[in-house]
Amino acid sequence: MILATELQRVFILQDKGNEIKLTDPERNWSEQDVLFFYSNMYPILTTAKISSPVIQDDQIVYRFETVIGTKG
Repeated sequence: MILATELQRVFILQDKGNEIKLTDPERNWSEQDVLFFYSNMYPILTTAKISSPVIQDDQIVYRFETVIGTKG
């Protein structure tokens, strides 16, 4: 018998050079819903994109990638 283990989702945010690990607030939410949820605490996420998932240390890791533009 083979048992399947459900992998936890983890979301990573780079903010001012610091990597912030965000837990999954609700397993049934889409990745976009999680991004929206955390954008209330981290306004930088309002313009972020979600990277393709990577399996790492028995977790599904998503990165919230922000693009900070410069004027000029």
